[in-house]
Amino acid sequence: MGGLIQPTPVAEERDSSRRTIVIAVAVVIAIAVIMALLLRSQPKSASGAPPYAASLKLSDFKMSAAENFVGATVSYVDGTITNSGDKTVTHVVVEVKFKDDMGQLAQREDIPLRVLKTNGPYPEAVDFSVSPLGPGQSDTFRLTFESISAQWNHQYPEIVVTDVALK
Repeated sequence: MGGLIQPTPVAEERDSSRRTIVIAVAVVIAIAVIMALLLRSQPKSASGAPPYAASLKLSDFKMSAAENFVGATVSYVDGTITNSGDKTVTHVVVEVKFKDDMGQLAQREDIPLRVLKTNGPYPEAVDFSVSPLGPGQSDTFRLTFESISAQWNHQYPEIVVTDVALK
C-alpha cells in the first residue's frame, strides 16, 4: 500500500533572494571602487613659498582696530613691503597666522596684500595690479581682518608670502 500515497520528491527551489542580494552588493562595491579610482586627484605637494618671495621683505608692522558703521570691530595690520628683486610685483598673497596664549594656532587666513594709496582724504588699500611695486621700491601695505579669533593672544601675527605674481 505504500505506493499511491507517498509524496513525490519536489526539487527544492534555491533561495534566489540571497543570490540577488550578494550580486547587488558586489556591483555596488565595484562601482564604488571604480569611482574612487576615477575621482582621486594627485596629492598636492607642499611647494612652499614661491622663489621670488625671498626678494620681498615685510617690515615695520603696526596693528590697529576701528569700529565700522554697523558696530563691528575691524582689525588692521599695516607695514612696509620692499621689493629687492629685479622684477615688478603685480600681486601678493600672504598667509597670516594668529596664535593663542599657548603658542598654538588660533586662526589662519590667506589674504591678498594691498598697498595703501591716498587718493582723497583717507588712505585706501588697493591691489598691486593697480599700483605695481617695481624693483628696489618700498610701499606701505594693509591687511584687513573683519574678525579675529577670541583665542588670539593679541601679539603680532606670523605673516608669510605664499603667492607672487610678476610682470
